[in-house]
Amino acid sequence: MNVRRATHDDYDAVAEMTSDIWTDRGGDYIPRVYHDWLEDEPGQGKKTFLAEIDGDAAGIIQAVMVSSDEAWFQSMRVASEYRRQGVSQRLNEAAYGWARERGATVGRAMIFSWNTASFGAARASGYDPATEFRFAQPDPDGDATTPDGYAVSSDPTAAWRYWTHSDARDLLRGLGLAPEETWAMRELTRDDFQTFADETAVFAVESDGGLAGTGYRLRTTERTNDDGEEETWAEYGLGAWDDVDAARALFADVARDAAALEADRTRVVIPETPRYVTDAAYAGAELSDEPDFVLEIDLTGR
Repeated sequence: MNVRRATHDDYDAVAEMTSDIWTDRGGDYIPRVYHDWLEDEPGQGKKTFLAEIDGDAAGIIQAVMVSSDEAWFQSMRVASEYRRQGVSQRLNEAAYGWARERGATVGRAMIFSWNTASFGAARASGYDPATEFRFAQPDPDGDATTPDGYAVSSDPTAAWRYWTHSDARDLLRGLGLAPEETWAMRELTRDDFQTFADETAVFAVESDGGLAGTGYRLRTTERTNDDGEEETWAEYGLGAWDDVDAARALFADVARDAAALEADRTRVVIPETPRYVTDAAYAGAELSDEPDFVLEIDLTGR
């Protein structure tokens, strides 16, 4: 087995390797994004490792630095004919070593909750459970109304202050969607909220009793729906609130913000708990069908 950096020239081999993955869910996304997803050269804060056996593509993984000491590991795949031959172990070792050399003390990965086959493999590779979340999906609406007694500001200091005292911060282990990489999470900082306020959007929900919720917009992305049509999604890296009315206030501001961007759909990260999920539904937001799990591994001393 040889493990090396994946290149754009490996596209056909990777596409073939992943052709039988998730066929019941529309197939693997890697072939659709490969050339944009892959780093062009060393030094870009990420590295994609390809395992070869006798010249065949046997597996792939990508490691990304999302902060000075946090790594994100994604898209672990092993070709069906080479499973249970130590491919994932070799790929993980390469990714962990690369990240640790760059100062990472913790690494994280996301597994869709329906991908149960990956749970045992991740735990065997040293990962521990960290958190789970779901996407709330309020419809963009320029006329969405805020409940009486609530207001939403763009004050990053207020938004950060609510986050520091929120049960959502404990439930999500301090994580929100990362600006450095799509479909990645990292620990949020006070400076992040200022950056979101300056560059995208930040939300601080206030009620007569004080701060009652927070959130931030991360980016807009283009996605193809099931009918083959292009849609614009507005992505919000966090949603947290005190009660259902505070959720309504937050989602109303998100709906107006997304409408101003001419987005077709939204997604807002919320903790996967009975309260948050049912609050979101009661507040009128659609929900993704299933949650996602985040696992983490301590990279110190490895």
